[in-house]
Amino acid sequence: MAEQPSPETALLAQVLAADSTEAPLVRTTHRGSQPPAPARSTEDSKPPALLSRRNSILSRRSSFGMIPGSRRPSIGPWLFHRRVSFTGLPIFQPILKARLENTYRMGPDKGCKFDAEQVQRVLEGTLACALGTTVYSPQGSAPLAQSLTELLQNQAKEVVPPRYKLVCHVVLGQQGQQSLLVASRGLWDPETDSFASATFSNASLFAVATVYGVYFE
Repeated sequence: MAEQPSPETALLAQVLAADSTEAPLVRTTHRGSQPPAPARSTEDSKPPALLSRRNSILSRRSSFGMIPGSRRPSIGPWLFHRRVSFTGLPIFQPILKARLENTYRMGPDKGCKFDAEQVQRVLEGTLACALGTTVYSPQGSAPLAQSLTELLQNQAKEVVPPRYKLVCHVVLGQQGQQSLLVASRGLWDPETDSFASATFSNASLFAVATVYGVYFE
């Protein structure tokens, strides 16, 4: 007849059996600690595949002309020009000025000098037509004198020979039965250079216009 184990032996056997079994894992978190990272699968643990040379070339081509922060390629002026700079702007050829040869002419042609009498007649007729019955105004005298200067210079150019530089001077004032003397001085060649002067006056204003013609060598 077999002997029954004692209570102490049975309790010891139960404790050993409990230790041999796997106890469930218990996750404990402490305040201020970060949760453990999730476990990675076998596919995530593999290193990333290396890009081939063809892929790198395609990526470089696709990035050409891209603006930082945008998805669409920028269509710049380099698409419409054959030669472009590194910045993408077209290279324009500089405009060269035409260089004329020397004429070696030190004076005007025979019979092509400044005609003072003809220019004086032009000045007198232009002043009479432009002023006529104009009334003097202190506020409008300055722009009126400027417009007269441009008008007289343009009219004198039509009768002056070429290669002459014209300088026009106009004095405009209020008519008050006063006397006026206009004088000028210049350095020029008396053989080729000259001047013409004309005056105009009405009941309200007077004008003195002078045009100087200087030959340009």
